[in-house]
Amino acid sequence: MQAILLAGGLGTRLRSVVNDRPKPMALVEGKPFMEYVVHELAKQGITEIIFAVGYKGSMVEEYFQDGAAFGVKISYAYEEELLGTAGAIKNAGRFVHEERCFVLNADTFYQFDYGRLAKLAAEENADMALVLREVADVSRYGEAILSGNELVRFNEKTSESRPGTINGGIYLMKRELLDEIPQGKVSLENEMIPKWMSEGRKLCGIVNDGYFVDIGVPEDYFRFQRDVERGVVVW
Repeated sequence: MQAILLAGGLGTRLRSVVNDRPKPMALVEGKPFMEYVVHELAKQGITEIIFAVGYKGSMVEEYFQDGAAFGVKISYAYEEELLGTAGAIKNAGRFVHEERCFVLNADTFYQFDYGRLAKLAAEENADMALVLREVADVSRYGEAILSGNELVRFNEKTSESRPGTINGGIYLMKRELLDEIPQGKVSLENEMIPKWMSEGRKLCGIVNDGYFVDIGVPEDYFRFQRDVERGVVVW
């Protein structure tokens, strides 16, 4: 199985504590955060990872090289300019040779059974399958809602403070979807997913309650450090 790891963002919100490297390379117990993500992917059966890199991407390549030391094969798709999430996926698409490919953010760590998503995508013949997660206050995010297995609402804002489900940021996409993404800067969440839903493409999902952290802000970066120290995150 292949996965595209989106690692090209600037990480401006984390810059107050990590300013010498790309955000996913922020150190945790002496290792880049992204190493924890890579080990989790390998554990889940991912054999090939395409790093979509931009800002200081050479630092990523110097560390991970061809991936042999981490039990995976690694390729690098460099962005000359910021392309957005969908644009970065499009740029990395030239390395994708399988019918479906996982896509996820390099600055988030989310534990779940990737086989569940692959099974759902195959059973439903879904163009895209994605992981949702439950939160206590959905008003802080854009809400994503399933009807059965089908995604019926996505990234919708609400002012109502209540529990709900939101996008977990892990996708399993058919290879043909990558060809439909326009060249240039394009958002997966704000442009392509709403477009595909409006066109009647089959988008399915599962709700997962596994461990999740996004190190985009200092407090969550420090939380992940504490969780690794306490053995909450095991790899």
